[in-house]
Amino acid sequence: MKIKIFSKLSLKLILILSGLLLINLSIYTYLTITRLDEDLRMACAQNAYNISDIVKKSARYSMLLNRNEDLYQIIKTVGTEKGVDRIRIFNKFGDITYSSDSLEMGTSVDVNSEACNMCHSKPELPANLPWHQMIRYYKNAKGEKVLGLINPIKNEPDCYTSDCHYHEPDKEILGVLDIVMTTEKTDKIVEANIKGIFTNVVIITILIAVSIGFLIALLVHKPMKEITKGINQLSEGNLDYKISVNSNDELGQMADRFNDMAEKLDKAYNEIKEWSETLNIKVEEKNEELKKIYSQIVQIEKLASLGKLSATVAHELNNPLEGILTYSKLVHKIISKNNDKGDHDKILKFLTLIADESSRCGKIVKDLLLFSHKDVGEFKLCDLVEIIEKSLSLINHHIEINKIKLFKEYTSESFNLVCDPQKIEQAFISVLINAIESMSEGGTLTLNVTKDDRNIIIRIKDEGKGIAEKELPNIFEPFYTTKENHKGTGLGLSVTYGIIQQHKGEISVEETSIKGTTFKIILPIKI
Repeated sequence: MKIKIFSKLSLKLILILSGLLLINLSIYTYLTITRLDEDLRMACAQNAYNISDIVKKSARYSMLLNRNEDLYQIIKTVGTEKGVDRIRIFNKFGDITYSSDSLEMGTSVDVNSEACNMCHSKPELPANLPWHQMIRYYKNAKGEKVLGLINPIKNEPDCYTSDCHYHEPDKEILGVLDIVMTTEKTDKIVEANIKGIFTNVVIITILIAVSIGFLIALLVHKPMKEITKGINQLSEGNLDYKISVNSNDELGQMADRFNDMAEKLDKAYNEIKEWSETLNIKVEEKNEELKKIYSQIVQIEKLASLGKLSATVAHELNNPLEGILTYSKLVHKIISKNNDKGDHDKILKFLTLIADESSRCGKIVKDLLLFSHKDVGEFKLCDLVEIIEKSLSLINHHIEINKIKLFKEYTSESFNLVCDPQKIEQAFISVLINAIESMSEGGTLTLNVTKDDRNIIIRIKDEGKGIAEKELPNIFEPFYTTKENHKGTGLGLSVTYGIIQQHKGEISVEETSIKGTTFKIILPIKI
């Protein structure tokens, strides 16, 4: 891409520095010319004052003796000096009494004019005028620029005590000596100096600008050109390119950093290139490692799943097997004591329970085996009261051993709903066993069953120690237990939660505190 000339840094620096130099020199030239003009004008005014003072001192003796012809000759002679335009003496009334131009003698001037107003505007003519009020610049009749200077003639003692004429002692000013000087020579000097200064400023500006341009080209443009070339080479992929800038300034340090960066980029590029060439080999090696790790993880998961299944089977079979064992012992005890017919019905009842619980054990094993297939079991119309009573009879020995009082509240004699009775029984037994185990020192276990148009609501309330707030979100998770010394497997409530979910119901902790816990189960009448 072609770079525009005005976008170059070196040219910008040259233009900016030259512009600043020109501005400074212009200000200096203006101040110098102004001061020169003021000094020359002041010198011209001083010259005029000196001439007027010479005339005044030379004519003093003639004025005291009233020698008018001598006074006129003095003024006329001095008026012929180079640079003197005219010399005049005015009295206090504005009349020209003497002049180097004889035609002006006897004429008067307007005392109210701008040149005279500075003195005649006051009641008395001032004896001491400020320097700037004694000088005036104007053009004469020939159109030439002239300088006029007024030198007051004071009323000295010799003047008012002289015998030849008399002036009142209280009058300070008798008249003024007006000398007019041409400023042509001064103007020419100022003009020549202005031209010389401007010429010198232009020459100096050009020389300094050229010097600045040469230095910037040597110290800035050339190194920047090399650095720009190096950047372009780097962008094109030439990482071996080195910038040759031999200086200790910032640009030299920049070139060194650039060369160092290019070297590191070249090294990194070669490493990436080498790594990319061996990437396939490394990927294959990593794939083999991942396969081995995956095989190990699968094996670990199989073992973990087997452990979970074993724990679940052991936990779920424990309750019915315990009932079977209990009633087997009771049957054995009854038969050992006697074989009276009176105990025949009781033995049959216990044997029936043993058969039912053995059947439930088989059902549990079957459900666990079919769990991976998500089978929902056999649903039929059942009486929930019968399921609850059967569950209570199976855990009755737990109730008696723990000295727990059972209190039942049924708002109806029967509650019909469509469900899998064995799984609902399993869920109730799990919740009831948890409630019994939470009351190690005894208490009251309350069962409350109500219904509305669509659901049956079961509340199971214990008087245990309650569930901690931080544990509530996890109680339905598998293998999570709050029992001391990890006596529980943590599967009871999780299995119950799954059973209730299969029946499109809900289970939750309605209330818990140090006074006890209430579990709320909602089962739809029709699924």
